[in-house]
Amino acid sequence: MKTRTILEGCTQVLVPMVPNDRQLSISSADVFYNPEMELNRDISVASIAAFSESLARRRHIDLSEITYVDALAASGIRGLRIAKEVGIDVTLNDWNEDAYNLIRENTEFNELTEKVRISIGNANVLLHRGRFNIVDIDPFGSPTTYLDAASSSAIDMLAVTATDTAPLCGAHLNSGIRKYGAVPLNTEYHNEMGVRILLGMIAKDLSRHEKAMYPMLCHATRHYVRVYLELKKGAKNADKCLRELGFIVHCTNCTGRSVHYGLTVHMPEKCDVCGNTTNIAGPLWLGPLHNKDFCDSVMIQLAQRELGKKEHAMKIIELCRNELDIPTFYDHHLLSKRLKMSAIPMEKLLEKLKAQGFKASRTHFSGTSFKTNASIEGILDTLRKLR
Repeated sequence: MKTRTILEGCTQVLVPMVPNDRQLSISSADVFYNPEMELNRDISVASIAAFSESLARRRHIDLSEITYVDALAASGIRGLRIAKEVGIDVTLNDWNEDAYNLIRENTEFNELTEKVRISIGNANVLLHRGRFNIVDIDPFGSPTTYLDAASSSAIDMLAVTATDTAPLCGAHLNSGIRKYGAVPLNTEYHNEMGVRILLGMIAKDLSRHEKAMYPMLCHATRHYVRVYLELKKGAKNADKCLRELGFIVHCTNCTGRSVHYGLTVHMPEKCDVCGNTTNIAGPLWLGPLHNKDFCDSVMIQLAQRELGKKEHAMKIIELCRNELDIPTFYDHHLLSKRLKMSAIPMEKLLEKLKAQGFKASRTHFSGTSFKTNASIEGILDTLRKLR
């Protein structure tokens, strides 16, 4: 396997090449490496650092005592960066022998043999056998196969990536139902739908192990969803966490929507606004997606590091920090099109909503999305006044 040397953050690693010397970023490679996920890894380094430093202070322990595992490590670049740039104890695992050998070579190349443990084998077996402060699941596709083992293994934090956005977001409805045990809807807020469907499944998996999750940072960026969850043990905590699950009732006619907490609830068949038949999504997570203090800590970590995608990463985290904790967003352009008017500047709309006593914010999901506690009628009335 031919390799080339790249630099991410302050870590140099060897990654696979194709014969004509182009970087390889497809799943057919001997060892999977995706250069487009550098942004994801930059945010991961900052997030794991922020959480690890906080955990070390709270537990009065050294950073090197905190254990982290990437059970599906592939080239190992994420875990190697965390070992070198964060300084915690790292375990890297992959089932592929070529990946194992490349991780070993990269570990020696970065002089990390004392900080990084390397294993080859089934990810679920590794996770069921061991316990780690931080468990990271970053598969090619859906993470569902690994969630039970990850829920068992993780002590303090669980980080999960999902790249199967079509099933998560409702574009492939039946696949989403099979994989995630929930009905996703392909709405204008489909990427937030994907985040909440994934969180709903993780919450249920954790609850079987009497653990609760507290989302610290969750983002949907391009073709993937990434979530960072703080964990707490105890049946009472798990029961409380499950109360954040429920359903979204959505009207495709007027785009009105409502949320209903609980797993056995009565949901209206007709829209309260227009009387149209409604659609139901869930069960999914209806609770907060971000912790503001944690986002602040991640921003500090990003600011003080040399990162290739620093500006983009900081923009995402800032938007996440300032998002309202309200399920589902509205698309400004779609609403303007419905009223047959040109879209006004987003800030002007948000200021008008706030002036009327509503809460309103941008979101990280798209440049045309916003969240508000105003009803759909209130939003449309506001837009009409701003024509």
